[in-house]
Amino acid sequence: MAQGTSGRPGAPARVAGGRRAEASKRGRYDAFVWFGCLWAIRRIGQAQGARRRRVRVILPLLLTPFRFEARPPRRAGGLALAVVLVCSAPAPALAFDLFGLFGSEDQPPPPSATALPYSVRITGVDDDDVVRALQDTSSLYRLRQEPPPDGEGLVRRAEADLRRLTDVLSGYGYYQGTVSVRVGDVVVGSPAALAAAARAAEGARNTALVPIRIAVDLGPLYTVRHVRARDARGHPFPEEVLPERFTRVGDDVPARSATVLAREAGIVDRFRALGHPFAKAVSRDPVVDDAAYVMDVTFTLDPGPIAGIGEVAVRGAEGVDPAVIRSFIYSEPGDPYSPRAEADIRRSLARIDALGSVRIREGEALDAQGNLPLFVDLTERDHNLIGVSARYSTVDGPGVRATYANRNLFGGAESLRIDADLYYLGLGFDPFANQRRAAGIDTSGLGGRLSATFVKPALWGTRNDLVVNAFAGREVQQSYFVDGGGATASIRHRFSDSFSAQIGLDAQIGRSRDAIGSVDYRLFGVPLAVSYDSTDNLLDPTKGVRVIASATPYPAVFGSDPGIFVAKAQGSTYYSLDDESKYIVAGRLGFGSVSGARLDEIPDNFRFFAGGGGSVRGYAFRTLGPLGPFNLPIGGRSLLEASVEARIKVTDTIGVVPFFDAGTAFASALPDFRERIRTAAGLGLRYYTGIGPIRVDLAFPLERVRGFREFPAVLYISLGQAF
Repeated sequence: MAQGTSGRPGAPARVAGGRRAEASKRGRYDAFVWFGCLWAIRRIGQAQGARRRRVRVILPLLLTPFRFEARPPRRAGGLALAVVLVCSAPAPALAFDLFGLFGSEDQPPPPSATALPYSVRITGVDDDDVVRALQDTSSLYRLRQEPPPDGEGLVRRAEADLRRLTDVLSGYGYYQGTVSVRVGDVVVGSPAALAAAARAAEGARNTALVPIRIAVDLGPLYTVRHVRARDARGHPFPEEVLPERFTRVGDDVPARSATVLAREAGIVDRFRALGHPFAKAVSRDPVVDDAAYVMDVTFTLDPGPIAGIGEVAVRGAEGVDPAVIRSFIYSEPGDPYSPRAEADIRRSLARIDALGSVRIREGEALDAQGNLPLFVDLTERDHNLIGVSARYSTVDGPGVRATYANRNLFGGAESLRIDADLYYLGLGFDPFANQRRAAGIDTSGLGGRLSATFVKPALWGTRNDLVVNAFAGREVQQSYFVDGGGATASIRHRFSDSFSAQIGLDAQIGRSRDAIGSVDYRLFGVPLAVSYDSTDNLLDPTKGVRVIASATPYPAVFGSDPGIFVAKAQGSTYYSLDDESKYIVAGRLGFGSVSGARLDEIPDNFRFFAGGGGSVRGYAFRTLGPLGPFNLPIGGRSLLEASVEARIKVTDTIGVVPFFDAGTAFASALPDFRERIRTAAGLGLRYYTGIGPIRVDLAFPLERVRGFREFPAVLYISLGQAF
């Protein structure tokens, strides 16, 4: 079986009497690229008996002339697999049909004495994708706003379409498809028919549009039967190197060019993931069986050498200290190469607020140590940011927020962010308004917070960051309010992009008021925290683990009143049941505890509440846990929550998510399983977008909370998964 070069891989051959013949010579013609891209097919002429075609993918530059090869006049029974990437010029859009959203069709120019305008119809195809591909490939359709000066020019367009449109059908899996072009009543074909068609077109000069019809007969749709991958010696790869899932074919997979190329890319990516940066497909050999309407594809691959990551050269972002940038690159020379390692470098550098775009290029050859050099191109973002936003929440009521940020304050990627937030609880859904008044919790419902955060990354070029925060404000909730302020200064050490630890000093002072009384507090503590995140996506993870844990002692010896110890932890994990991540099981567990003082001595903003969209769905926000006078939630000294979801993708953009939540807050410092843990179940809908899934969850509380007005079902809408 013959093999092409990496630039001209093998193309499909028909099974016919066990023989194959070489392709005949190819013609050439020039084309000019303007705008838009589509898959088109290049066909090579055939000799008698079996036939062989080769594919050549051309990636032209926009607005750049280029040349590509076309076959000579069509012979019966030809087919093609592979594609040529062709760009074409669209006709100008009508002024009232912005971007063609309303599906209007441009009208051809009126009849003229100096040109032959025409109307063109494509019949016999119902598949919109195929129709668009035919339109984008057809010279008659693309140039319909630019009529030729004479009948000969019009016929040349029709003749060119005959040579190419059947290739489009082959590219979509219709290898027995045929196309005919009719100019008036004349079918374009033989030289005599071409002359007759030109005369028929001239007969309409200055009187009417030349009617042109492109008739398509799709024929049967071919499917992919087998996909095989071989090395240069023709041997299959071991299962541990190339698992069967990379060559497994489902039922009724159309034998389209895009399908074959995507499968080839997936196999090459597998070798790159194993540390072969120069892996490539040497050839592809698709064989079409006309009797069974199927295609078998064999790929020949050259994995190339295994390499490590070499030196990482950084260019751009001259306004940012290079030592800061280097501190966010965790890869060392000699570390195993993989596209994931490159993605990790890109993601870690993107965490620097001062940087805009991050682009990584691979070297063209390995260095003397057998490592692959990487080149990172950076751009800076605007230093200053000013933002204003407004919102409305059924829990918090209306609110407005203003933000100012400087992303590179002193040239070392230092960031300063100031946020001012104001909201009014009285216009939200407030089921506890009467109870608050009866309990003497006097608040106007107006709440707000002013905060400032300063981050100095990479202290002295290390992976230690200084994080300073100060705040003051009034927190107004449905069952309490807190007036307070505080400041925190911490050192955060980044062990890697996924793991960090933090230690600091924290001071807070304020006064809280709820149904069981008032608490004046003064706290001085030493917060410690760790964070680990190995997930693959922030808003829609499909694998990995997330853990955030913190412990903060506020001892009386430091002057804290009350003296308390606060611990919090939350972890979530994600497991994909299939290779395409269409079935994902996700679980979350949350824990909290505050000890060292009685419940009525602990400020409300240090207690734990459960219930709501980020907790136990189906129950009112922050209502699960101990209740005080007037049936008002007063929070607890400990918390336990758990959630499990089955995230099922129905299509590429639609998914369903059955879920189960459980949890509550406890009066004791540790969860007391003798108390009732509230549960809820529900069903969610996901719409997957480029920035993350849009979440719609309908939750049903499985138990009622005495004294609360509850709904039988609660609807939640947000961006991103629930956890």
